[in-house]
Amino acid sequence: MCKDCGCSLTRHDHDHLGAHSHVNSHDHGHGASHSPSHSSSHSHSELHTNPQLNDKKTLSVIHKILDKNDVEAGHNRAHFEAHNITAFNIMSSPGSGKTTLLENLKEYTQLNYAVIEGDLETSRDADRLIAKGIKAYQIQTGSACHLDAFMVHGALHHLPLDGLDICFVENVGNLVCPASYDVGTHKNIVLLSVPEGDDKIEKYPVMFRRADVVFITKCDLLHYFDFKLDEARAQLKKLNPATQIIEVSIKDGDSMQAVAAWLKDNIRGAQ
Repeated sequence: MCKDCGCSLTRHDHDHLGAHSHVNSHDHGHGASHSPSHSSSHSHSELHTNPQLNDKKTLSVIHKILDKNDVEAGHNRAHFEAHNITAFNIMSSPGSGKTTLLENLKEYTQLNYAVIEGDLETSRDADRLIAKGIKAYQIQTGSACHLDAFMVHGALHHLPLDGLDICFVENVGNLVCPASYDVGTHKNIVLLSVPEGDDKIEKYPVMFRRADVVFITKCDLLHYFDFKLDEARAQLKKLNPATQIIEVSIKDGDSMQAVAAWLKDNIRGAQ
């Protein structure tokens, strides 16, 4: 089990606790690897007999952790709103093109944005954005497999917020844990890249159910991979009928304009 976020508890189990599945990872003393309890071989009966869910003391601790993170997330949202900023949580697998999208977005929008970067180690992504003239701050989680509201709150004190329209929180590359953590943003953006395959949608449903928009990235590679766009769209709409879907390639200016238009339509105060 991931001691930091309680990954062995399923989304259904978190919801059953009456919480929003937001967990505080302020204590970073864990590794990013998870136990075999994540195996797809688990049956529903095995999940419902998770001994952690039958222990009142454990449940009490989980409730306290969830509540603390929710309070901090609300504080972050209020902080953004006080500066008239819309915050977007960007989530995906590693290598799906999150940073590359943000690097190139500058050419297609007049909206002023900054980025909070989350990775286990290095400041490479923040360095790339800063080199492009984009304000960015790097969070190094050490071993935590996601960002939480407390990490984002700390980063806000290192970013000049005045004059910003948007703050992107580029979460740690992971299709599991980030989906269950409220970091204080207003909307969730999920990227799914063509090389990953269209099967990831149903394998990792929690992430895609949380998405306000899904960017299917690296669409210039469709001819080289067995990625079925129609099937991907059908799976996404089945899981989340309200989500919007945009096909994206940084080499296709029209698709980048579509990303910029979606952002403009979804900032606070947009009509």
